[in-house]
Amino acid sequence: MCGIAGIVGSGADRDLVSRMTDRLRHRGPDDGDVWTGPGVALGHRRLSILDLSSAGRQPMTFGDFTIVFNGEIYNFAELRKGLAGPFASNSDTEVLLKLYARDGARCIDRLQGMFAFAIWDARKRVLFAARDRLGIKPLLICPYKDGLAFASELKAFRELGPLETDRAALADYFTYKYIPAPRTVYAGISKVPPAHTLTFDGKAALRRYWSPSTDVLRKDANAAAEELEPLLRDCVRSHTVSDVPVGVFLSGGVDSTAIVSHLERPKTFSIGFDIETHSELPAARATAAHFSTEHHEEIVSFGSLDEALDATTRMFDEPFGDSSGWATHVVSRVARSQVKVALSGEGGDETFSGYGWYGKWLKLQGSRTSTLAKVLPAFSSIGRSFQKRAPDGLDRYAALIGLFSPAQQKSLLAPDLASLNPDPLWHLRAHWRPELDAVKRMQWLDLHTYLPDDLLVKADRASMAVALEVRPPLLDHRLVEFSLTLDSSLLRTGEKGKLLLRKVLEGKVPREVLTRPKKGFSMPVRRWLEKEPGILDAALRRLATAGVLRSARRRRFDGEQAWSLLVLDRWMHP
Repeated sequence: MCGIAGIVGSGADRDLVSRMTDRLRHRGPDDGDVWTGPGVALGHRRLSILDLSSAGRQPMTFGDFTIVFNGEIYNFAELRKGLAGPFASNSDTEVLLKLYARDGARCIDRLQGMFAFAIWDARKRVLFAARDRLGIKPLLICPYKDGLAFASELKAFRELGPLETDRAALADYFTYKYIPAPRTVYAGISKVPPAHTLTFDGKAALRRYWSPSTDVLRKDANAAAEELEPLLRDCVRSHTVSDVPVGVFLSGGVDSTAIVSHLERPKTFSIGFDIETHSELPAARATAAHFSTEHHEEIVSFGSLDEALDATTRMFDEPFGDSSGWATHVVSRVARSQVKVALSGEGGDETFSGYGWYGKWLKLQGSRTSTLAKVLPAFSSIGRSFQKRAPDGLDRYAALIGLFSPAQQKSLLAPDLASLNPDPLWHLRAHWRPELDAVKRMQWLDLHTYLPDDLLVKADRASMAVALEVRPPLLDHRLVEFSLTLDSSLLRTGEKGKLLLRKVLEGKVPREVLTRPKKGFSMPVRRWLEKEPGILDAALRRLATAGVLRSARRRRFDGEQAWSLLVLDRWMHP
């Protein structure tokens, strides 16, 4: 895992790219370097995971090609067997570079792993870059002078000059609690979408290289379970390839327990909160004891709130309202004291249909009386209830998972900000597939929106802030492809999800893991703010003065809404 940055064009400069990569030092504290050629400069910060020797350093050159690479290719040893030697290292970087030199852009189809990389072809004077299929690793780009700049995180672009806030992207934040791709909070800087390559030869061209089939091929539960079991085992174990110690984030839920059950007594890491109803520690301890893991944990308390707000704005560089981002950072910090790589259960809910809101959405019926939502107080209990009964399925789904509903935004935001996005649901609408059945429709939507824009951003930034590499085995693209071909009856019945995964785990994990109600990973923000309500009031005043909110009046915010407003205030007023 690493940090990458570079510039192609007349603006390419060693010192400038060196400063960009210095801003990414937290992602790769072990080493760093910059490579330059006519009209190009590529920078790298290294977190040594495979081949810890200097032979694995980047930027790495082979013939006409030079690469900077962030991620891991889990099948690199198999790919290496088909490539001509000699090899100067035992790294996946060298395998990727030589594979591209031989196969060009087609090499992407053979990669199993998480990655964001850029390769400069000195002979053709073309930059080729790519991001992994699910968007586990980040890649951002922006025009610079007559060329292009790229980096792993937004903070690197501050070296290019002043950054201008994109007000439309800021308005999006109130719908999604994140800035949806391809937008960032800064005008001109965009995110390369997952499963896309970028070619730059004076102009940028994006191409999607992976779009999995949703054709239903598996309807028999027993036959599907027989297929899933060895596939799951291989995906988990392949993610442990490393020359440094590997641990596991453990919540005690189905996903993390599934990972632990396929490993031999790994080190496990958990956190809890000082509000017991939000803490998963008892379940994590029980699972750790069952599998005899070496278990480590930490409790997060109210006293951490100010620290959490400061760290959140530093880590994410743009408004990011998922309160579990701080929790992920804390568990990453605990893990980093023992290991350099940790496996996470991220993606299990999308892959196997586990979210509780899926069941709620299936049960909720649209109602024409939902027009009352437009006249009822937007933040009242009855107003919220009617907002979740929109007649249109997408509007109804957005009301369940969104941060602020359109009615709430109209009441809350300054009029000019509220008017910037005529269709606040544009991001969800782009991936809404009404031809799919209800369960598969939600699965597809979350795999293309909430997962890459929220969950995977959270996992990457929160862990890389302490130089920890986090790998999500349940997002191995082979597992995702498999799950999308399952009949919905194998994924979910009403409010109970992950049916096939539970079937595979029966008899292999404690029974209570499979029957325990799902619990989220968010912070007890509302309970904490009850102890010191003035924190939120002060933030509302500043946001109103800045022209973001219509007024500083406090509404009946839920915990995630309050946290998102606190984060936005801290981002705007560090």
